[in-house]
Amino acid sequence: MAAVIAAGEIGFWVFIAAGLLARYLLKLRRTSLVLLAMTPVIDVVVLVATVLDLSHGGKGGMLHGLAAVYLGFSVVFGPAMIRWADVRFAYRFAGGPKPVKPRRTQAEKERYEWREWGKCVLACGIAAGVLVLLIFVVGSPEQTKPLQGWLPRMGVVTAFWFVFGPLWQLLSPKEEKVGS
Repeated sequence: MAAVIAAGEIGFWVFIAAGLLARYLLKLRRTSLVLLAMTPVIDVVVLVATVLDLSHGGKGGMLHGLAAVYLGFSVVFGPAMIRWADVRFAYRFAGGPKPVKPRRTQAEKERYEWREWGKCVLACGIAAGVLVLLIFVVGSPEQTKPLQGWLPRMGVVTAFWFVFGPLWQLLSPKEEKVGS
């Protein structure tokens, strides 16, 4: 399972790089779209490998849970990661505009942190849904019992993200206007 998860993460970035190379250096727009569209297929492959392993008697463990978490976070955060890479690749290799970090007001920073935390909640929800599916559909209860330990971890991740994201931003000192 470790090899499948590692291959999935490597494959994710290989398909992104290949898609961007095809788009900007080779000028193959359709090929680029197909390659970039393959990134979610990697998530399905990791999930299928997890299901197959468990259905063939594998004992649910750390790596099976990690596969579910990888799927949830990849589905939710993957498109933004692709956009991030696309902007930088276009700048570096295709004369695109320089990526700029936008200056945000305090309110915009707070909205950003709430939006990112919401994405975390969604990613953890997807991961928890996959875990529940694996627990109740694939394998026997004793085989999948270790997967139940991942459910509270999703709550801990969500809580930490809340504390160090939106709550931190809300409690941080507010910026004073310069020149007022």
